[in-house]
Amino acid sequence: MSMPSPADPDSAAAAGASGEPAPGASGPADAAAAAEPDTAALIEQLNQDRLWLLRQIDSGRWSEWRLDLAALERELGQLLDQARERGVS
Repeated sequence: MSMPSPADPDSAAAAGASGEPAPGASGPADAAAAAEPDTAALIEQLNQDRLWLLRQIDSGRWSEWRLDLAALERELGQLLDQARERGVS
């Protein structure tokens, strides 16, 4: 399995050769607005992963770690609820 390269091609395309933002690149306020859907998508993906973990636990998988995984699932659910609340405010 290969690791992704540290250089993000999308960010490299937005910056000129000098590392300065390309003309027409968005500022911090625009970047925050553009990042919001990505944050919501990330929260949703993490919630889907949490539900998958819950289904696996309920089906009896990893029985030796059941209590620890159930606690992790609950904490993840609480964290995602807090992230959603902060995203709405």
